[in-house]
Amino acid sequence: MKPTARDTEESKRRFNRRTLLLGGAMGATVAVLGARMRHLQVDQAEEFRLLAEENRINIRLIPPDRGLIQDRNGKVIAGNEQNYRVVISREAAGDVELVMRRLASVIPMTAEEMRRAIDDVTAMSDFVPVTVAERLSWDDFSRVAVNAPVLPGVVPEVGQSRRYPLDTDFAHVVGYVGPVSAQDLEGIDTPDPLLRIPKVQIGKIGVEKWLEDILRGRAGTKRIEVNSAGRVMRELERQDGERGTDIRLTLDADIQNFAQARLGTESAAAVILDVTTGDILCMASSPSFDPNLFVRGISHDDYTLLTESDHRPLADKPVSGAYPPGSTFKMVTALAALNAGVVTPDTKVRCPGYIEFGNRRFNCWKRQGHGTVELNRALSESCDVFFYDIAQKVGIDAIADMGRRFGLGQRFDLPVSAITSGTMPDKAWKLERQKADWRIGDTINASIGQGYVLTSPLQLAVMTARIASGKAVVPRLVRMIDGRETPIAEALPLGIPAEFLDAVRFGMHEVVNSQKGTATASQIVDPAMVMAGKTGTSQVRNISAAERASGVIANEDLPWNRRDHALFVAYAPFDKPRYAVSVVVEHGGGGSTVAAPIARDILLRAMSGGLPPLEAYPASQRGRIASMLKELPLRDPVTGKSPVRTET
Repeated sequence: MKPTARDTEESKRRFNRRTLLLGGAMGATVAVLGARMRHLQVDQAEEFRLLAEENRINIRLIPPDRGLIQDRNGKVIAGNEQNYRVVISREAAGDVELVMRRLASVIPMTAEEMRRAIDDVTAMSDFVPVTVAERLSWDDFSRVAVNAPVLPGVVPEVGQSRRYPLDTDFAHVVGYVGPVSAQDLEGIDTPDPLLRIPKVQIGKIGVEKWLEDILRGRAGTKRIEVNSAGRVMRELERQDGERGTDIRLTLDADIQNFAQARLGTESAAAVILDVTTGDILCMASSPSFDPNLFVRGISHDDYTLLTESDHRPLADKPVSGAYPPGSTFKMVTALAALNAGVVTPDTKVRCPGYIEFGNRRFNCWKRQGHGTVELNRALSESCDVFFYDIAQKVGIDAIADMGRRFGLGQRFDLPVSAITSGTMPDKAWKLERQKADWRIGDTINASIGQGYVLTSPLQLAVMTARIASGKAVVPRLVRMIDGRETPIAEALPLGIPAEFLDAVRFGMHEVVNSQKGTATASQIVDPAMVMAGKTGTSQVRNISAAERASGVIANEDLPWNRRDHALFVAYAPFDKPRYAVSVVVEHGGGGSTVAAPIARDILLRAMSGGLPPLEAYPASQRGRIASMLKELPLRDPVTGKSPVRTET
């Protein structure tokens, strides 16, 4: 049927409506797009310009110079040196193997080093510079620069590297730096971006590690222009960073060097404290190692030599070594008994050479005994039975409490690695650790520094300083930070009557200066430098009853690792104490014959300010001492070069 005029008109109206709606929608869309384009191109033009600029301009960090570590007198013991190195980029080099062969003809490179360098360059992006040789001599560095036209892509650069000019003397205390590892970053919640720069090094042990945040400094920045591939086109701006803070330790480099030389090849430790301030003047560990090897990348063979040595050169023995103190502990037992009122300085004990408790015999070191002794003789002749007797009267808890007063069983807060707290046992300690009751036999062993008692050389030096001063001297290792003196902890009185301390001090005086003292051979005859001390010999093996009956095997007839430890503690001058020292020689044998002479020499070095004066030694020893001092491999005190032969 043919549509009517009305139908046609209605259809036209519907079409017009749809056209208008569609046109309106399209117009609205165009308007929205136009508004959006205006917003992006006009309103946000600056923001997108900056984003584009950031794609073209990169900001990179510049490692700062590391802070210096100095001894108490300003002598540098950890510094920085220029590191002449060579970098190469594959893109500019073209034929990397050809360029590397040319480079190897200019500077010394082994075939292995050249192959490793080629592999490193190949593994990186074309435009990334890779270090292929470093720590070059000036002559080698200059040859690379002169031959630059035939070495495309090779660029000589100057950087900074850590250097330890006194190498082995401070290896354990100061430590060393090394490349940042994943393990280093794990313990840091928000790592400094500087730590992610390739080849940046941080402290690994010792002061370098524990004061890392102070020594590191703040990174500088440089703005560089890069192309779309990320290749550096040019440097636009540079802002230098803030160098690390300099630190001055309490250690004296000359005394430290003398102590290291005097310990020689022994597996040993020596510590000297200033009794008045607690400053650690010397903290020597022997044998030592060269920390510069770790900075440069220690070889497998060198590292194996260090880790497999039975003398443990990597161990920081003054703070991490825990040894039975032996008879050096007897002053603590004596003071505990005196302070508790169970004995007086005049209390006498008969020593037949042993005591018996239950079915066990506890022997004195002197098989025939000392006869009747009081405190003074018990200390000077080191009678074990006297201390067995008084320890049973006072009990282990009082002895342990006194030991803690004198710094034993404590971990001192120093910026060095692996500090031990040792062991100052009591009844509660054994019940907690071993689930067993304390026995009288344990007290008897502890009374002479055996059994469960363990101390470090640092703790023994602190103990001696507190005996000498009567105050709770606290050891200090950092003297200055950025030129500002660090506070000296106030040494509070120990709360022990002066007459008790005097009685123990006099006994220590007689150890060295009486005819029958165990360290008479190590006395100092100069009246202004008289020394008071105590010998110690701690067993590392059990001696059976059968061996005692047939005769105890002499230390020199035993394998090295089964010999007794030799210990000695001392302070001087006796009438006005200034320095306290402790020496431990692992498996050295007798404290009187091995440790005491070393301690005397180190004390004399500290008191005299130079080589120990021969006049301070007994006349009969001066010839031998002169020869010994002449042969010590000491550094030149001015240049620091080692070794030198010193005329006496």
